[in-house]
Amino acid sequence: MAETLHGFPFWLLTFDKNGQPTDAGAVDAFVSEVASRQISDLFIFSHGWNNDKTRALALYERFFEQMRFIMDDNRHAKKNPAARIGLVGVVWPSILWPDDEEGASMTTVVVPTGAGGAASLTGAPAPAAAQATPAQLKAELKKVYDAPQQTLIDELAALLEKQPSTNAALEQFQATLAQLLASEGSDGQLDQKQPDLAEGAIGTLSPDRWRDLLEVLGTRAMSEAGSSGGAAGFGDPFKKLWSGAKDALRIATYWHMKQRAGIVGREGLGRQALARLAQDAKSTRVHLLGHSFGARVVSFSLAGLPQQLTGDRSPVKSLFLLQGAFSHYAFSDRLPHDASRSGALKGMAARVDGPLLTTHTLKDTAVGRSYPAASFVNRDDAAAAQEQESRWGAMGHGGAQAVAASSEALAAPGKQYAFKKGKWLNLDANQVIVHGGFPSGSHSDIVHPHTAWAALAAAAIV
Repeated sequence: MAETLHGFPFWLLTFDKNGQPTDAGAVDAFVSEVASRQISDLFIFSHGWNNDKTRALALYERFFEQMRFIMDDNRHAKKNPAARIGLVGVVWPSILWPDDEEGASMTTVVVPTGAGGAASLTGAPAPAAAQATPAQLKAELKKVYDAPQQTLIDELAALLEKQPSTNAALEQFQATLAQLLASEGSDGQLDQKQPDLAEGAIGTLSPDRWRDLLEVLGTRAMSEAGSSGGAAGFGDPFKKLWSGAKDALRIATYWHMKQRAGIVGREGLGRQALARLAQDAKSTRVHLLGHSFGARVVSFSLAGLPQQLTGDRSPVKSLFLLQGAFSHYAFSDRLPHDASRSGALKGMAARVDGPLLTTHTLKDTAVGRSYPAASFVNRDDAAAAQEQESRWGAMGHGGAQAVAASSEALAAPGKQYAFKKGKWLNLDANQVIVHGGFPSGSHSDIVHPHTAWAALAAAAIV
């Protein structure tokens, strides 16, 4: 049964890590109600690294409130004033690493000002999150992992707690981490040179390479945490190495979540929901939105559509990625640095019968933190930072790449974008998505009138 969110009918779709609905009846009811209510435009939004329903709902409530402000603002003409809008929030099991608390998005509030429903930002950027203890990490990770995996997490957390000053202990950590990585990950063959797959092979590094990686990760982590006293450990080499080991665990678990997002998107949202809508709610236009790993969820949902649903036969009429935390080459026909490989979603843009757009900002520091691991696995750690960024970069950092994308600045409501069906538009958000502190920067600062307007504009409603 649909609920109501800011005056719009709202459905919640919940999937497990394998993309199976936690309540199959809820999917049946959702498809039936979308059809019976004659919803013309359905906005489906997936969260990223949130680990519970409460956080996901908070994001949806805030983002769709901005959409309501715009729809109620009579100063902006509507291209489709008769649109019957429906909303969907996707919930899937993903971890929020405690050290990466969502800075600005939870403390910077977007509020309406004036009768017209315009909005402005209030509040100050959030302070840096405190460094999580091994016990806190263990508690959070266990929320989204199965029992056998939890045993491995216990072992890893115990080593992080004790931090033995021996190489044998660091090698034991790597071996256990390798077991955790192998317990869940890519549902295909692991190609370490493929963007979004490289980090999954950090458990296979030689002892010398593993120690080198810990040196790099530890130095960076302790430098970033210097303001809270972390720099004091630079005199103790093992303290730095264990700091690197903690970051290696973060990278490993985020790699799991990134791969899980693809499975949830394809097997869950795509095959269980979008394909059903295409069959039973043929007049409904679907608009996909995703934040962080959620951008991967909605992107991979395209791969779950039946092959014949391309062009104007596809129910998907726009795709909007907000600070996507996956490869900026995902949709490319071939990788610029390796013509023998293509993006994981090659050809899937044809399943969007409308514009494809993504925000990007250099102030999002979360999307670039796996570069060292990816480069070490592929033995190109000596490459310049710019080259690492090119090979392993994320959507949220520089937009979609190798897809002939055009570019415009993310602008306030009223902006008329030059959208083209089946074409990418990179929205430069360096002046808008800016709030947030260490370590994730502005990664979660996505709730703005600007982003809500872009979503409605891509749907040809405003």
